Amino acid sequence: MPLFKHPIVDHIPSLRRYARALTGGRPDDADDLVQDTLERAYAKWHLWRIGSELRPWLFSIMHNLFVSQVTQLKNRAPYASLDDMPEIATRATQSERLEGLDIAAAVSRLSPELREVLLLVALEDFSYVQTAKTLDIPVGTVMSRLARARQRLKEFMDGTILPEHRVGLKVVK
Repeated sequence: MPLFKHPIVDHIPSLRRYARALTGGRPDDADDLVQDTLERAYAKWHLWRIGSELRPWLFSIMHNLFVSQVTQLKNRAPYASLDDMPEIATRATQSERLEGLDIAAAVSRLSPELREVLLLVALEDFSYVQTAKTLDIPVGTVMSRLARARQRLKEFMDGTILPEHRVGLKVVK
């Protein structure tokens, strides 16, 4: 099958958007994640079940690669530079643009577990079931993480939680 007609090509824009959000707006890291995802998808193409949805399969690959990278680089703190934020397609007022940048910065401060669920449900319009399947977690966990992500975003936006007081997940052995 020629590359330009491959069904994966249609999903590259949403993969890029999700990768950029996962990596905290770092374009180079996001591009690397997309490239790794596409490489893995093409290598494992024989494992995709014809008739099943391609988009969740691709997002599962990206999620697993991202988790692997985070595990390897867990000492690297995520950041969002205002210079790296994508431009808004329509002209916004100054206050709307600043609010959009505040939201993007708040989303980047969420833990990866909360950010992934929020982005898949709110940005990519995945259902709870699709999100659970993509992340390989129970549906109840998706709903719980989504509620916590929304609450944490509200607290970040209200100024209740300052960035340096972010509470992370505790590793239990």
